[in-house]
Amino acid sequence: MKLNEIADRPGSRKGRMRIGRGIGSGKGKTGGRGGKGQTARSGVRIKGFEGGQMPLHRRLPKRGFNKPFPLKLHEVNLGRVQQAIDAGKLDANATVDAAAMIKAGLLRRAHDGVRLLGNGELKAKVAFSVWGASKSAVEAVEKAGGSVTILAPKEAGESAA
Repeated sequence: MKLNEIADRPGSRKGRMRIGRGIGSGKGKTGGRGGKGQTARSGVRIKGFEGGQMPLHRRLPKRGFNKPFPLKLHEVNLGRVQQAIDAGKLDANATVDAAAMIKAGLLRRAHDGVRLLGNGELKAKVAFSVWGASKSAVEAVEKAGGSVTILAPKEAGESAA
């Protein structure tokens, strides 16, 4: 078999129907578009129109809110940090921040910061400098003998404890 002999199975490709080509073609006159009116025209169609009844998307209440400028934080689990330390990509003695994680291949880019999550087990004593951390992550790091420095600004409701 040669490249020029390769072909589709017979009947696998259907020919294009030429519409609007006379009564005998079976797709003449209206060209498969039914009667007259808006739906027979090209380009216009009322999406979600329910014959004058209030459409579903207007009957349902509005809910929720989207922050206009949300922070894009990366979540990194302690298990992945431990894997990087075991593989020799991260130095446990130096402060682990976003730049160190990028160099180790845990992240591609920093964006607005890194949030440390407590999934997995951390055995090494590591000093972290991150935007945020969950309570379980802070507990796990301190249990292993390390420390966590939070870079996020303190919110008004938080106490200085």
